[in-house]
Amino acid sequence: MNFKITSKSVNDTMEIAQNIESEKFPGMVICLDGELGSGKTVFVKGFAQALGIKDTITSPTFNLVKEYDDGEAKLYHMDVYRLEEHDQSIDFSEYFDGEAISIIEWSDLIADSLPNERLEIKFKIIDENVRVLKIVPYGKKYEDLCEAIL
Repeated sequence: MNFKITSKSVNDTMEIAQNIESEKFPGMVICLDGELGSGKTVFVKGFAQALGIKDTITSPTFNLVKEYDDGEAKLYHMDVYRLEEHDQSIDFSEYFDGEAISIIEWSDLIADSLPNERLEIKFKIIDENVRVLKIVPYGKKYEDLCEAIL
């Protein structure tokens, strides 16, 4: 089951993230992939805003994981773009097993470490403002989430 949504602006992308946040659950894992500038961090900003997180959301490229715990749920924002290909020093499973929500930018780079159940969103740049988001749920909870909001 795949879903496609067209975002025509930053606000559209943030609204999509806010809609997904409205169906959040403990241990949720969202995987974001797409070119640089495709809207991955914008999505995280929208999701964090809906969670009630007041901190400014920026890409955690140089420290891999940023933790936010001032919202309705704890959020782990990961950006694995600069992770060395064979770096085994990070045990990602500790982030995925718990109550927190994890959002991973460039998740395809750690595909072997991802949980079987997750929500994948691939961003495709169409032009300066337009993006197509291909959303693929893995697991019943994620399928239910997609059916509820898409």
